[in-house]
Amino acid sequence: MSLHEKNVVVIGGTSGIGLATAVMAQAAGANVWAASRTQEKISQAAALHPLIQFSQVDTHDPDGLKALFASVGHIDHLVGAATGATRTTAPFMDQTDDQFRAAFDKFWGYTHVVRSGVPFLSENASITLVSGTPARRCNPGMISVSCTGCAVEGLVRALAKELAPRRVNAVAPGIIDTPMFDHFGDKKSATMAAIGKGMPLGRVGLPEEVAEALILAMANHYMTGVVIDIDGGALLA
Repeated sequence: MSLHEKNVVVIGGTSGIGLATAVMAQAAGANVWAASRTQEKISQAAALHPLIQFSQVDTHDPDGLKALFASVGHIDHLVGAATGATRTTAPFMDQTDDQFRAAFDKFWGYTHVVRSGVPFLSENASITLVSGTPARRCNPGMISVSCTGCAVEGLVRALAKELAPRRVNAVAPGIIDTPMFDHFGDKKSATMAAIGKGMPLGRVGLPEEVAEALILAMANHYMTGVVIDIDGGALLA
């Protein structure tokens, strides 16, 4: 169950949950490659974590993904943590068709990651994708995010059979304190605290807490087709 000297690739690995996963895997002795589409995030992460190999790639660029995976050689654990989508928070009837479809760019990005990555996977490799609580608990205005999450989790269950003995799992975070909420500016801390009061555990989660579940999905060789919920009890509320 060790990650020592394993090759780990994290797509969407320059901030938030993806970066926390890359850092944790590297600390566990893995050789880690982390990629995202934003050069500014890559530069910032690389300055802080010189032992991780960062690169720029978009989940909607299969050729770029294949080039990255080829440079790694063989992949023991592949993580898809990139949003790769524009999400509109609004009721279904208030969204345009284009807005609703745009949310599914996350799903299509994951299909590109998987299709491009599988030829480079080692025999006992794992794939872990990031879903989210809205897949099973959809609040008003979150329908496009919910439907995308359902698609991701359905993909995971189907792939777990098709790609066996390689393992395929998902991690479904609840509300996590990541740069996704930086648009609140100076009000971010107060806003996250207020949101957290509605959770059974009384707070929102941390990227590292979700990363621990991603590491578990990589390391446990008898886990496949599973969705791990890291949501502070949100599904119970």
